Amino acid sequence: MLSVEALDVILAISEGELIESVIIALLAAPQLALFFEKFPRMKNAVTKDIPRWRELLKSRLHDTNVPQELAREVQCYQESQLLTTSQLSAKLPEILRLLESVDSPFFAQAQKLVADTPRLTAAQQTLFLQRWRLSLVVQTTSLNQQLLEDERDQLLAEVQQRLALSGQLEPVLVDSDNAAGRLWDMSAGSLKRGDYQLIVQYGDFLASQPELLKIAEQLGRSKEAKAVPRKDAPTEIWRMLVREPATVPEQVDGLQRSDDILRLLPPELATLGISELEFEFYRRLVEKQLLTYRLHGDSWREKVVERPVVHQDFDEQPRGPFIVCVDTSGSMGGFNEQCAKAFCLALMRVALADNRRCFIMLFSSEVVRYEVCGRDGIEQAIRFLSQRFRGGTDLASCFRAIAEKMQGSEWFDADAVVISDFIAQRLPDDVVTQVKDLQRKHLHRFHAVAMSGHGKPGIMRIFDHIWRFDTGMRSRLLRRWRR
Repeated sequence: MLSVEALDVILAISEGELIESVIIALLAAPQLALFFEKFPRMKNAVTKDIPRWRELLKSRLHDTNVPQELAREVQCYQESQLLTTSQLSAKLPEILRLLESVDSPFFAQAQKLVADTPRLTAAQQTLFLQRWRLSLVVQTTSLNQQLLEDERDQLLAEVQQRLALSGQLEPVLVDSDNAAGRLWDMSAGSLKRGDYQLIVQYGDFLASQPELLKIAEQLGRSKEAKAVPRKDAPTEIWRMLVREPATVPEQVDGLQRSDDILRLLPPELATLGISELEFEFYRRLVEKQLLTYRLHGDSWREKVVERPVVHQDFDEQPRGPFIVCVDTSGSMGGFNEQCAKAFCLALMRVALADNRRCFIMLFSSEVVRYEVCGRDGIEQAIRFLSQRFRGGTDLASCFRAIAEKMQGSEWFDADAVVISDFIAQRLPDDVVTQVKDLQRKHLHRFHAVAMSGHGKPGIMRIFDHIWRFDTGMRSRLLRRWRR
């Protein structure tokens, strides 16, 4: 079967121009203009999808077959181009019958062109074929337009759905242009409004607990390198040119324009005392246009000094992936559960901004895994937020799962974050040894986010950093009072 793309090639129709016009019309849709005005950081993310849209439209033209009637007419047109004038004249009745059978728009015009001419001349043959080609171009262009408009409507519906999702989640998850781009990529799934409202709800809860967001940002922050001179640093020789008066006395050698205030002429100083000319004085001072004495006797010489060598002291925490383990025991229910889920949402926000991976594991009697920064990250996040915390506490299985995950090369330099009240049994010695090996040999960092002030110290000592967020009633009242 003849495809629309092949027909465009036969008739020398520029499908690129048609596709570009469709994309321009899509971007000019009022829905997109309003969205970009409200969420400007999403504009670059959306425009990055233009190459994909262009390829999608091209593939639609490539895969769509031409209607059978039009294909027969095109085939007849191609065969007629190869005929001589006499051959075409002899074949005219057959051509007219075919045009009539396929209900071609060119049929009526073809009858008029050959009505009074039983045999065509060379000029009439050229005119006949040109008019026929023009009719085919019009039919093909209309077909292209119809296909592309249908595809544009489908694209617009898809974009509107993703815009609705991105617009709802942008205040919750977007902290930078990079995060906006990743959120747009993650919005390609077939999610309905009710699906992602759970993320919005936990985003509102996170906004009411700014301390949680602050802990997440501090945990994910990377320190910048600072250039500071060390006290024990060696010195180095530094050469520079300095201007100093020569040994001979200075003498006035004329006048010049400069900004040397110490050698101003008296008339210039007089303008400084007149309020109407004060701004003019400062203008000429900035432009180095004040009249000053030019002195004879200045000279340049090389001055050699010693200064300490400046070293770059790097205190850097590399931006590796997050492995977040959430305790889903019964003691973590209620307000603790809300805080744990909101904190994971805050880490997801940090990971999107810093282009990091974020892998969440729930541990109680078994370990359940979610990767919330992948292509289907929003669906994974919704599944995680839908979980209920009603199990036991098995920290050992949590650390074993973390250690297994960290063995992979793609999880090199990962940050492990354990969110729990740490009211649990002591860790087995083999687990403690395994964690310490990861900390010492592979430079992995283990963070604890303690939701209770009653966590066992023996368990807490295994962590590099402990971030405390007490969810007791007294602490909650104190935080609210401070806000």
